[in-house]
Amino acid sequence: MLKKRVVAVVALLAVVMSTGVLTAQKRQVLLDRVVAVVGGSAILYSEVEEYAANLVQQRREQGYTSDRDPMNEGLEALMRQKLLYNQALIDSVEVYSDVNSFVEEQLQAMIAEAGSIAELEAREHMAVFNFRELLRQQILEQEYARSMQQTVVSDVSVSPGEVQQFFKDLKEEELPLVPEQYVYAQIVRYPSSQEEAKRRTRERLMEMRERIISGKSSMAVLARTYSVDPGSAMRGGELPAGPLEELMTPYADALEKLKPGQVSEVVETDYGFHIIEMIDEPKNGLYHSRHILLRPTYTAEELNQPIVFLDSLANLIRTDSVTFEAAALEHSEDKLTRMNGGLVSNHDLLMSSPSLANVKYSATKFRREDFGEGKSLQDYSNLIRMKVGDVSPAYMAQDLRQNEHAKIIKLLEIIPTHPASLEEDYTTIEEMALSQKQQKVFDDWMREKIDGLYVYIAPDFREGEFQYSNWVK
Repeated sequence: MLKKRVVAVVALLAVVMSTGVLTAQKRQVLLDRVVAVVGGSAILYSEVEEYAANLVQQRREQGYTSDRDPMNEGLEALMRQKLLYNQALIDSVEVYSDVNSFVEEQLQAMIAEAGSIAELEAREHMAVFNFRELLRQQILEQEYARSMQQTVVSDVSVSPGEVQQFFKDLKEEELPLVPEQYVYAQIVRYPSSQEEAKRRTRERLMEMRERIISGKSSMAVLARTYSVDPGSAMRGGELPAGPLEELMTPYADALEKLKPGQVSEVVETDYGFHIIEMIDEPKNGLYHSRHILLRPTYTAEELNQPIVFLDSLANLIRTDSVTFEAAALEHSEDKLTRMNGGLVSNHDLLMSSPSLANVKYSATKFRREDFGEGKSLQDYSNLIRMKVGDVSPAYMAQDLRQNEHAKIIKLLEIIPTHPASLEEDYTTIEEMALSQKQQKVFDDWMREKIDGLYVYIAPDFREGEFQYSNWVK
């Protein structure tokens, strides 16, 4: 949660269509066996079979098929993953994802699907703690592979000239369709009792801290019960070890001053309020901590106060007593939008992800899929019911840090679905050009690595067409 998000810049490798490939039905397998070796890593038939089954299911759900043998496709995907994983270990590539949290989420979902732990153990033919470790290794390998792939292309960029040439080379049928987009403005108000709510939150955390220090409870137990950080609460508030620069500054400053076993005073960040415990001594600049996160909560009366205010303001705007722009400047409590008439952009998202903080990614036009990720779903549910120029009723929403606030919005423009143009949709074209260039760089890197690597493929899999033909040696 506190880690800066690493944004994926590379899609999965493109599928190469194949003909004349052995079908899975023709392979007669009585016992599990090794079907490929990449470097020192073996791949079992059962792994390929499971990957292929998931691939077929995924495509069925998405409504498309492929002529390529899913077993052959699955084998290449696993070989690629092994190569990337091994190279990541060689290059000391770091993984920033919260693997342990993801493992627990997956495990709990599988237990729920099976019906109980006992039924999952019976299905997987192993104890749940062994299955958890197997799942953790699988996910860790995937994350290392993903991080390695991102590292390979991290320095790839495209110039405006390259973007223009890419667009010029596109055939008409290759032009992407840009879905309907919305341009809108907002006026935001927080409950007037915000400081009182913060005081109540601090007091709750101070009480918890006293219980921990006095030995009446532990940080882990209280975190599981009260912390609102979904990524760490189920693990007793424990966060993966990482460098201080990957943490929010107030959190990092407090953590740096602690000794193992010590609990900090209450710390405020953009996410809310924390108490922090240092788990053990830092190693190689990596700090290992757990925390309890609480956010200010409000009574129904406190939440209703900004709603009433904004509804009155909206009526004044609708009767032309004041312009939306002037009202935003005078009354909005959103620092990012109040100075420009309330115009909503993705600036808040860019600020939360410094790796994205480049002006070329700035946007004021939002598609349906942008809501729920960077923008409030409540915004979208109001926009789809509005006409250009309409001002919405007041409603409650949450910002990127899950802080509750009230807002009214004005729909400024609806941009219909259209084929992308260089003038109006430069960012979309730029992303396509960048993706293509990244893909070429990655493909060249893969072929080079495969050439210098020991690879064995079982005879009954060698006849399939691979994206990288030099797998077969």
